[in-house]
Amino acid sequence: MKKSVKLLLAVAMVLTFGVFTSFASNAEETTVKAGFIFLHDENSTYDLNFINAAKEACESMGIEYVFKTGIPEGQECYEAACELADQGCNFVFADSFGHEDYMIQAASEFPDVQFCHATGTRAHTEGLDNFHNAFASIYEGRYLAGIAAGLKLNEMIANGDITEDGAKLGYVGAYTYAEVISGYTSFLLGARSVCPSATMEVTFTGSWYDETAEKEGANKLIEDGCVVISQHADSMGAPTACETAGVPNVSYNGSTVSACPNTFLVSSSINWAPYFEYAMGCIVNGEEIAADWTGDIATGSVVLSELGNAAAEGTQAAIDEAIEKLEAGELQVFDTATFTVDGETLESYMADVDADPDYEGDHEAVADGYFHESAEGFRSAPYFDLQIDGINLLDTVF
Repeated sequence: MKKSVKLLLAVAMVLTFGVFTSFASNAEETTVKAGFIFLHDENSTYDLNFINAAKEACESMGIEYVFKTGIPEGQECYEAACELADQGCNFVFADSFGHEDYMIQAASEFPDVQFCHATGTRAHTEGLDNFHNAFASIYEGRYLAGIAAGLKLNEMIANGDITEDGAKLGYVGAYTYAEVISGYTSFLLGARSVCPSATMEVTFTGSWYDETAEKEGANKLIEDGCVVISQHADSMGAPTACETAGVPNVSYNGSTVSACPNTFLVSSSINWAPYFEYAMGCIVNGEEIAADWTGDIATGSVVLSELGNAAAEGTQAAIDEAIEKLEAGELQVFDTATFTVDGETLESYMADVDADPDYEGDHEAVADGYFHESAEGFRSAPYFDLQIDGINLLDTVF
């Protein structure tokens, strides 16, 4: 059958069935059908952020999409990926770290399907042309959100609510992974850039989504004297605990202002729509998808919400100034002059970029006066895993 006849038949199918599909404008382009695998569903702020971005990207590009929600980090992910490939999806994306092994397994069995994965670490070493990792320089967003937290601490000090020594942040994390460590460290560094006396306590839940544990974690931090709370966990547990206690909160993956009008400061998040449009566009145009892709503020991949009513005066101006410096390369989040490790300035560090079971360092990450985190040519997922001075871990969950 001639290509022109096939194209006419495909157009007729769209008119008949109302399917959103991207059609090639010339013989070299390829039709895309996208499949998405989500760890949870819309009730998870983390997954909702991906779901909204996937809808936005697919609908703006006219691409048919299939969602699979509630897919655990186990064999179920492999089965879901295979089902999507069997259904004709030539772009399959999974959103959780623990999905990676199963996406790689599926990619090895479906060489004509492009498999993409958020937060993973193995695409640059796996050697599969059809398996790719993606992330964004969210540590910059965390740093900016930290500025909002630091200015709130300054306001509380000026009002006599706390002393300089009492400028203690709290952080509810899921696991002691590099992604979480990079996030809470950059958050503290942002706060310290405007409130030098800031310190932080961190507690972990051992789950990406556990509303009860996250609420309990936030309450533990509040009881221990933390006066501003942030999080890297996916439910409303921590923000609602803060609203109940009247403690300012910095959320993640979307504004919580409607549920927490009295305590919400700001939220940072990754906007995944630019990556989806990039990766699916590569398929349409017959181009290679990067093994590791890292978005940033300039690509619209790192975003902050509007400020909440609880934000201190001057917060937006301070954030805008920092954004300009980040984009100009005048500000580095992990500037080694701004922190110490065991009382010493960090001069060298072999980061575990090529992930292995023993977590051995394999790339020098310190150069030009700062730690070169993801987006610096190694891999897209974070690998900053140092414990800097001024952060007290109340517990650890790997």
